[in-house]
Amino acid sequence: MGRKKPYKRESFSPMETVHLFDFKINNVTLTEALENIDNLIRQGGSHQVVTLGVEMIMHGETDREFREIVNAASLVVPDSVGVLWGCRQKGIILKERVPGVDIIYAAAKESRKYPWKVFFLGAKPGIAKLAGEKLQQKYPGFNFVGEHHGYFKSGQEEEEVIKKINSAGTQLLLIGMGFPFQEKWFFKNRDKFENMVSMGVGGSFDVLSETVKRAPVIFQKTGLEWFYRLITQPSRIPRMTALPRFMMKVLLSKRS
Repeated sequence: MGRKKPYKRESFSPMETVHLFDFKINNVTLTEALENIDNLIRQGGSHQVVTLGVEMIMHGETDREFREIVNAASLVVPDSVGVLWGCRQKGIILKERVPGVDIIYAAAKESRKYPWKVFFLGAKPGIAKLAGEKLQQKYPGFNFVGEHHGYFKSGQEEEEVIKKINSAGTQLLLIGMGFPFQEKWFFKNRDKFENMVSMGVGGSFDVLSETVKRAPVIFQKTGLEWFYRLITQPSRIPRMTALPRFMMKVLLSKRS
């Protein structure tokens, strides 16, 4: 077997970068995140945006490849209130939480300023299409150029999906296939994409399509969106064990 190519950090416009354990985080507001994505699109080339949450940090303890992919990304935004809390405990004050779904809504709302060609990849058949159509109904200027479900096989079918994404002239590729797969998938195929920014968005297409209700605004503003998802989707309970483990990790690191 040939030796793997080393991970190469992508070029990135100057901004404050902090670190929480083994992960980098760019200290940006939602507006600054949009501006940086726009700059990356104008710059050209293949770029990756990561919306970092607590579960991802804890997963990275045992997945070195995932950590390296995150740290090689062009932009890493703090997606969860837990990340803000963890940084604050270490004396790092982040400007605000920047969820991936908020980036999508803001880009759609400001589509005149950010007329990006956006492709939705992931979720069950029909969900990504519905999500794009719902956004276009709310924001007619939103440039939704295509979609494909996330249930495709590697090989010829995967190559056809990549061809479809490129043929649409995609500038922003939103991948809703769950971490770490969505980040690893784009990183593995990054050289096959033409002048494109990718962002993993997890289950956001379910929210955008309105097949899953997002937490009420009060939960969003108080940082308890995770709690709302927990009580409305009990199947997420096993995943939520990452939160107490993360809190313990932060507190123990302070003590040491």
